[in-house]
Amino acid sequence: MEKRKMEKIGAETSLLGFGCMRFPTGADGKIDEAEAQRMLDRAMAAGVNYYDTAYPYHDGASEPFVGKALKKYDRSSFYLATKLPCWDVKALEDVDRIFQEQLTRLQTDYIDFYLMHALNRGSFEAMVKLGCVGRLEELKAQGKIRNLGFSFHDGYEAFEEILNYRDWDFCQIQLNYMDADEQAGLRGYRLTEEKKVPLIIMEPVKGGSLAAFADDITGKFRGLDPEASTASFAMRWVGSLPNVKVVLSGMSTMEQVEDNLKTFSSFKPLSPEESQAIDDIVALIRSRVRNGCTGCRYCMPCPAGVDIPGNFRVWNTYHMYQNYNMVKGRWERELGDTKQAKNCIQCGKCEKACPQKLSIREDLKKVQADLDKKEYVINK
Repeated sequence: MEKRKMEKIGAETSLLGFGCMRFPTGADGKIDEAEAQRMLDRAMAAGVNYYDTAYPYHDGASEPFVGKALKKYDRSSFYLATKLPCWDVKALEDVDRIFQEQLTRLQTDYIDFYLMHALNRGSFEAMVKLGCVGRLEELKAQGKIRNLGFSFHDGYEAFEEILNYRDWDFCQIQLNYMDADEQAGLRGYRLTEEKKVPLIIMEPVKGGSLAAFADDITGKFRGLDPEASTASFAMRWVGSLPNVKVVLSGMSTMEQVEDNLKTFSSFKPLSPEESQAIDDIVALIRSRVRNGCTGCRYCMPCPAGVDIPGNFRVWNTYHMYQNYNMVKGRWERELGDTKQAKNCIQCGKCEKACPQKLSIREDLKKVQADLDKKEYVINK
């Protein structure tokens, strides 16, 4: 198993980290504990030593299960990561209450990697104002937290502010080859490299969307290595960055565990030819965008209740990845019958307000026709 040293804090982690938010579940929606245990045992036997959970994962069931599942192993043989749900912290005493509950759930006396969960500029300012950062530093001084960091979902400027606030032991960002310019992105990666802050990566396969492409894209990856999964290229793209110390994968099946173990047990950074091929694939995917909606929402509210930017986001994503499953939940549940393009009354108010001068009314007709047709359905 590929290992990476975090010189700043003296840790040596497996490059593959087991994300504990997508365990297999039964018909009742609860964790299939027998299968999940088998998956954790397989990962542990292969040398995976970083396990990442959080207070809300699996509706609060992930931490108790992980605590039970890992209890049979020597506590010094693995690193345990969990997170403070900042949205639940309304007063300073909530930090102690939640943290103690997490220690109990996880059946441990300390947390190796403790994160302030899903920070953005607003939530971080609220945490600072309440004194939560200082309280977490006290817990670290007591040895209950070994390393203090944060996970992040906001733009680069907010990331820069948070990273510069204190001397963090590590941090965690979303990064993959399709989102290199989103959120903290590669600019954020370079900043962590400059400041020597070890980096944990989440969503390397973009929630699974970089694992199941239409045949044309899949064929390009097969041309690079017919024995490798498409997901493995996304993992290797992230793992090829030297300041990335852990790549988290939320594994749901033993097949995914085995595929990731194959990738990371004999890890190979991307070659220049592979990197160029991925750049070409990204360009091809982005060329399939149907319109240039920026999501500015100047067109909103729509008199007929249509979520115009939401419809265009679904439409563009559907054609970029040519995979209906990627947008199924957003199209059928989030937009549903009331917010879908079919409700457009052709009033034209939106087009007068659109800075991009998009043909919104005509494009909404195309959105509905394309999504009703469901031409691109990938069952993989």
